[in-house]
Amino acid sequence: MAKQTYLSREGIEALKKELHELKTTKRQEIAKRLQEAKDLGDLSENAEYFEAKEAQSLNDNRIAELEDLLKNAVVIEASNEENIVRIGSTIEVKSNRGVEAFSIVGSAEAKPQEGKISNESPLGRAFLGQKIGNEIEIKTPGGAVKYKIIKIEK
Repeated sequence: MAKQTYLSREGIEALKKELHELKTTKRQEIAKRLQEAKDLGDLSENAEYFEAKEAQSLNDNRIAELEDLLKNAVVIEASNEENIVRIGSTIEVKSNRGVEAFSIVGSAEAKPQEGKISNESPLGRAFLGQKIGNEIEIKTPGGAVKYKIIKIEK
């Protein structure tokens, strides 16, 4: 059974847009490159041809990956329970580093540098199911970090 992927509606739309781009524009560009390389003659030592074939392979692999993600996507729905951290929640936490904000998202949308952490990451898993006022401790290579949840939004 395929693994479910949690995505926001925006995340699904972004993946659909990327998939459409790869299937149309990108495929056409690669086909043109392949034809131009073939027109150069001998394919056995034609670097342009091999580069275009590699690009075609990478493009087809990404298309397959996106189709699989979308096929197994579960839309993150807002919950009426705003006092419990769930996938889709945005939280504010206080730690020894100050106040930080995190959004709990599916692994396909995670961008830690933007504060979007995966529900599958150690930090994301630790926050799930918690309430305002709860404290959690995460062990990191630099030592343990304590977080106190001070705000939960949907």
